[in-house]
Amino acid sequence: MPFRRTPRAAPDSLETWLEQAQSGDAEARDQLLRSYLPFVDRVVSSVCGRAVGRTEDEFQIALVALNEAINVYQSQRGSFIGFAETVMKRRLIDTFRARTRMKEVPFTSFDEEDEEGHVQNAVESNTAMREHQVRVETEARAEEIARYGEELRRYGLSFQVLVDSSPKHADARENALDVARLIADDPGLLGHMQRTGQLPLKQLESRVSVSRKTLERQRQYILASTVLLAGDYEILQSFVRKEGAR
Repeated sequence: MPFRRTPRAAPDSLETWLEQAQSGDAEARDQLLRSYLPFVDRVVSSVCGRAVGRTEDEFQIALVALNEAINVYQSQRGSFIGFAETVMKRRLIDTFRARTRMKEVPFTSFDEEDEEGHVQNAVESNTAMREHQVRVETEARAEEIARYGEELRRYGLSFQVLVDSSPKHADARENALDVARLIADDPGLLGHMQRTGQLPLKQLESRVSVSRKTLERQRQYILASTVLLAGDYEILQSFVRKEGAR
């Protein structure tokens, strides 16, 4: 893949480079590709399981895929680096499948050429986008779980304690969650819990339908649920959303 020989000053950001390349600036595209050659080296080597020379077919395939990633990338889908890596890996794997004559329709069968001669592949790019989005969501969920586990430890709780203390019956579990929602939504009750690490049992008695004995028995589960509902855990909170709110 040819590159221009005379470099110009690099833009201030990757986003600027991408915008210029997508708008038809051939020099910006060439320099963007050139700057990411080490990145292509790493991706190709990881897929092939060996060092791959830049004149080998695998490297050239990945470089073409990087160029296609530049064409179809959309900033709202996450980082360009993660998306480009997914596109390159998909194209390499597709190539390996073709070589082993697996009875699959390769993504490259859906290549289309636009008016400017650029090869676009809607099927491959959409698949890569979906896979990249799944990876982003998985990483975000793992990060939330780690933060939630750390906050639970401040209350002397753990995921195992949460599992062990969870009410066995759905109605009892929903009642406990209602108490947790009440605490999470009330600054006074929540502040008491955060200061003392304990449930505000006295204040709760007159405001909930369950007995104090039940509150004490479900203390750990209510505490853990309140921590979840009151924190910045958007993904995990979906698991304790009321059935009617889904």
